[in-house]
Amino acid sequence: MSLQAVVRSRTNGITPRCETSKKCCLGFCLLLIGWTLRATVAQEEIVYTPFSEAWPVLEALSPIVPPGLRNESPQKLESVWPSWVKAHDVEIRERLGKGDEDTIVNFLLFGTSFTNQPRLAAAQLRRLSTDSTEVPEGEAPPQYRALIHSRVRDLVNGMAAPGNNERLLFARRVAERAGIRFSGAAPNERAARYLYQNYLRVVREQDRYQQLLAAAHSLGDPTEEFAERSKLYKDRGLSLDTSLQPDFALEAALLTMRDRGTLPPGSVRRVGIIGPGLDFTDKQEGYDFYPTQTVQPFAVMDSLLRLGLTKPEEVEVVSLDLSPRVVGHIERARRAALHGHAYTIQLPGDSARGWKPELVAYWKGFGDQIGNPVRPIDVPPSLQGTASRAVSVRPEFVKRMRTLDVNIILQRKEVPEDAKFDLLIATNVFVYYDTFEQSLALDNIQSMLRIGGFLLTNNLLLELPSSKMRSVDYVSVEYSPRPADGDRIVWYRHEP
Repeated sequence: MSLQAVVRSRTNGITPRCETSKKCCLGFCLLLIGWTLRATVAQEEIVYTPFSEAWPVLEALSPIVPPGLRNESPQKLESVWPSWVKAHDVEIRERLGKGDEDTIVNFLLFGTSFTNQPRLAAAQLRRLSTDSTEVPEGEAPPQYRALIHSRVRDLVNGMAAPGNNERLLFARRVAERAGIRFSGAAPNERAARYLYQNYLRVVREQDRYQQLLAAAHSLGDPTEEFAERSKLYKDRGLSLDTSLQPDFALEAALLTMRDRGTLPPGSVRRVGIIGPGLDFTDKQEGYDFYPTQTVQPFAVMDSLLRLGLTKPEEVEVVSLDLSPRVVGHIERARRAALHGHAYTIQLPGDSARGWKPELVAYWKGFGDQIGNPVRPIDVPPSLQGTASRAVSVRPEFVKRMRTLDVNIILQRKEVPEDAKFDLLIATNVFVYYDTFEQSLALDNIQSMLRIGGFLLTNNLLLELPSSKMRSVDYVSVEYSPRPADGDRIVWYRHEP
């Protein structure tokens, strides 16, 4: 019997299909840091997915499970599961390092804090990807080559003398992790090669992703295209970069759920944000003229209050992330709030992107439930045409946030039934994992959601017969008139 015959999904017309040293030292260090932060940030029990609950996933997806788990008896699988899940946790956390390198490439292409060179526009990046197969090893077309090399040179100089620029300091640490040393001229040449090679890698990867999406689009089935897009980066590093647009789409989904009676007013108290991200270089534009920040936990809290779905004195927001950078950032903000300090969020907006009026209105009103408008950081002259506003989130709302070190693919927070989440959010998270990993994650999510609770995500997930998570509906949101500039938010409910 085929896998498709074994697996039956119910997604209201959205029916997905199934598919399938030094490095270890880095992974172990990342894991150790995660354990330390988990112990100091929150004394709560985080456990790996038990075999008894992983077994239905292993059985249903047996043709596509990882090689170490394939063609084994249930008894053998049960004996190897504890060691496999811990080893795979290390492997997943190792991908943070590659994601950091992707972030540095975005910084290289878009950043303005280290160079006077113009940024690469979106049209230029699309041209780079289009032309990458026409020149050796993805080399940039001649009209962009000089610009990229100038930016590489300026970024290397900035990394060599970063001062107190947190992004340059981080870029230097990432390079040093790769064996680059900044003392003398020769190491700077190594750093330039390192940056340029990573740039070439990203361009080639983007070209491959576009080919995959084009192939899915050619089938003429929007569901197939959505399914392919939902696991597009399964072999890529785990990037923390974020943008504001998915938060707008989440508010649109929450509004729809409220108006249809799916999510009654005042019904949300406990919210979990899976992979909230860290705005190092904004995923859409790469802005770097303000301090790093996390936005989604505050955006969701703001939307829930605006829509009357929660009360200020009741809402609790917990971020679940496997990145020590994210966990540490949120915990520092919470500790500062305990001493009366607000959290300021910078909100740049580029009119050239042609945002829809609804998105512009969301941007203008962001934070009015949880904070006060303040003077934003000045936009650099090189970003002429970019508007900006800022919101100071009041300490009483920042204090209502917590963070946990959780690898949602393989781990869960154990909580009693009366303390489970009403709502879990995961945007641009599952796209980094394959169908098997997504199915394990959905099982962990189910264990943390109260019965009747919801998961909102912009990725399409397989619904196994053994799962109690079932898709209810979705909303499609456009950000601008440009092709494919939007999101589809699907909500899954934990059925009895």
